[in-house]
Amino acid sequence: MSAPKEVDEAISSSDHDHGFGSSRSMPVNWLSRFTGKNTNINLNEVGKDYFQRSLQYDEAQLERDAVKVRRKLDFYVLPLMMITYMLSFLDKQTLNYSNAYGLQEDTNMTGDNYSWVSSALYIGWLAAVFNFAGFFAIRFFLGLLEAVVSPAFIILTSMLWTREEQSLRSSYWLSMNGISAIVGALLAYGAGHAEGLAVPQWKLIYLIVGSMTIAWGFVIYAYLPDGPHNAKMLSEYERIVAVWRISRNQTGLKQPQINTSQIKEALVDPRQWLLYLMAICYGILNGGVANFLAAIIKGFGYSPLRTSLLQTPVGAFELVMVIAFGYLSKVPNMLGVTIVLSCIPGLAGLIGIMKISIERHRFALVAMCWLQGILGAPVILNWTLPGLNTAGHTKRSTVLGIYFVLYCAGNIAGPHFFLPDETPRYSTAIKGLAGSYAGAMGLQVIYTVYCAWENRRKQRVGLLDEARANATEVAMEGFEDLTDKENRHFKYRI
Repeated sequence: MSAPKEVDEAISSSDHDHGFGSSRSMPVNWLSRFTGKNTNINLNEVGKDYFQRSLQYDEAQLERDAVKVRRKLDFYVLPLMMITYMLSFLDKQTLNYSNAYGLQEDTNMTGDNYSWVSSALYIGWLAAVFNFAGFFAIRFFLGLLEAVVSPAFIILTSMLWTREEQSLRSSYWLSMNGISAIVGALLAYGAGHAEGLAVPQWKLIYLIVGSMTIAWGFVIYAYLPDGPHNAKMLSEYERIVAVWRISRNQTGLKQPQINTSQIKEALVDPRQWLLYLMAICYGILNGGVANFLAAIIKGFGYSPLRTSLLQTPVGAFELVMVIAFGYLSKVPNMLGVTIVLSCIPGLAGLIGIMKISIERHRFALVAMCWLQGILGAPVILNWTLPGLNTAGHTKRSTVLGIYFVLYCAGNIAGPHFFLPDETPRYSTAIKGLAGSYAGAMGLQVIYTVYCAWENRRKQRVGLLDEARANATEVAMEGFEDLTDKENRHFKYRI
């Protein structure tokens, strides 16, 4: 629904005093000069301005149009994020698929060299690599350039969708890991049939995946918005509605200035330390499963082509279960419970890999490997917690930064649990991964109970009583860049 003419004129007039075209905008930094976009905009002030404009509309009208705006975001922005994440994960997983086609032999990797190459992505092109050192360096720079994707998408999701919608939308874009696994396995299978090429089969996989990613980068630069304020698919009125929708999040949009007190709070908040420890657990799990699944299945006695095909169901499991658990997390007060429940299939699969006989039940062991695809569900739902339950732009950015540094540290450590002389069961690794699952589940229970206790404390003194609170005042408070501890009306999602 478009705004009336007089409202459009008011909006146009207001834009000369606030936001994007303002003569009072902050100095342009190097990133702004490079991209041609002003990255110093105080989006919290823009958000306040948009929210105040929304007050001239009837709430029933805003509710109706909010549904239309949500559908537009789901139809235009979410697919951009999903395809980007699929290609990002496909880049990472190509190492796993290439391992079935002589990658280690061609690059003269010995001992734990492959484990270090797996880690290199997280410490930080591929057809021109001929040895371990070159492979390590290229993987490092791949990780360095793609490190921004996950934390940026978490922040962008929190700026475009409500807190009730975020876990499911995040599940959608992370479920693309499943599509990536299917595409990657089929691509590897096709490359395995390629004969008489100037490059080895594993290099062909890298050339195809790399070309796709580079081409998609131009699309993202042109069309992916930084927030509701510059979403090209929304009219000016729809941007007002988009900000009105997320005003209830109490997390604001973006504050360009660094607030040192919020950094300190991010370092001493016990709730965040529970998240940091969970990040390590999930990093260890992801680093191990993502890079050694092909090696485990191949160790059960399958050929390289058969190994590639047998990895396809892993993606299907991930695609279906990540979205299913995402829907379950929408149930009020079920987010923490959903994360714990989603860990159980993967843990059961690890126990099966340790206990099931290779000689008598080889295919059952492969099925236990398929269950590892469900790891994506607890990982993405846990990733949403810093964005959902942390307010204050500097604090949230700090928490996300520390979280993903520790997640990457776990990814670096994960492959080194796989000792070459323990193939195919890798008993040390399987026990380590099972322990990481148990640790993540226990920490999640503590985190959920802690947040529930804090909500009850606020409820007892009436801070979360919507009937008594001034809705406009509470919404404006969310754009004041207050942390979740400073904002008296902030409610944690559990």
